[in-house]
Amino acid sequence: MTLDVCKACVALLVTMSAALCAVPSVAADAAGSDPAAVGALIQRLGLEESATPVRDSPGWRRPQQVLVWNVAPQAVPALQAAAPGVKLLLAKDTKEAVAFAKDADAVLGFCSADVLAAGPGIRWVQSFSAGVERCVSIPALRERGILLTNMQRVAGPVMAEHVMAMMLAHARGLHFYIPERMATRWTRELPPPGRMMTLEGKTVLVVGLGGIGVEVAKRAHALGMRVIATRASGREGPPFVSYVGLPDELVRLGAEADFVVNTVPLTPATTRMFDAKFFAAVKPGAFFVNVGRGQSVVQDELIGALRSGRLGGAGLDVTDPEPLPADSPLWQMPNVILTPHVSAQSDVDDSVRMAVAVENLRRYVAGEKMLSVVDVAKGY
Repeated sequence: MTLDVCKACVALLVTMSAALCAVPSVAADAAGSDPAAVGALIQRLGLEESATPVRDSPGWRRPQQVLVWNVAPQAVPALQAAAPGVKLLLAKDTKEAVAFAKDADAVLGFCSADVLAAGPGIRWVQSFSAGVERCVSIPALRERGILLTNMQRVAGPVMAEHVMAMMLAHARGLHFYIPERMATRWTRELPPPGRMMTLEGKTVLVVGLGGIGVEVAKRAHALGMRVIATRASGREGPPFVSYVGLPDELVRLGAEADFVVNTVPLTPATTRMFDAKFFAAVKPGAFFVNVGRGQSVVQDELIGALRSGRLGGAGLDVTDPEPLPADSPLWQMPNVILTPHVSAQSDVDDSVRMAVAVENLRRYVAGEKMLSVVDVAKGY
């Protein structure tokens, strides 16, 4: 199956899923100027505040200059309005960012070892992504006690829609019928292995019941699925999740699941966690979805499980490595749906991320409680 075919398949299902699970959006300019809109955004996404105001953190001071890079020019007025009296250092590229870093008290944009090394006064980094595994690996972050905030939960709704799109595509054979349509064949045969299915009544295992995982669970439950999950922080979960297990229950729970969805961040504990042992234990014919990180899967062992028929298929938005090499067997497998790490993209993605960045900048300047603080020791 070609990538274009898979993208077409997913696009169709995203439209269907959006109609079922629509989530209201908050534009950056509206949220940035309206406290009620900010509050609604925080509540809708389930964003978490820090326990204490940032002014109580060692080394905090009201910033005088903030380095801003990887930000669209039209977002700058909202950022400036959130930080009156603060000079925004607008960098066009990495070279400028490193040059400006020496005068910066904080960074909005990429988390870069070179920038942190060039900016001894930097006390806060706002990442525009949820995954921060590269950032937390920079020694200066820990050594200097730099505050790191990210975009956890921001992309949860749309990534959950992407997951449901892949699951529905597999269940209803769209990965098979769309290529037939493109070949102008009106075929009455059923997709291999000669059947289609309904999601209602099936069991889905959500691995990583965080911001993305909860959104997946919510939508799966709405379609009549039984939802089980794992999470590292404990057994608590929303009422629509039947059972929440700890990470050491992964293999046992995999044996119950018709669908397995990986949403975990990349940490030492999650690296290569989906291996031959796990795939050998899953329910025969299960469908595996990965929107977490490619490195959490032993890819050759995933391919082996797909070839043997132990897995009925896979929906992969992330791979190891990326881009996926042209000679990877995954490209040619008819039961594999591939998308190029785009599950977080949507028509509201940039505006919501910028609304969170604007609000966190306002809070940092005012010394208030910050949103979405990363536990550097845990890596998320």
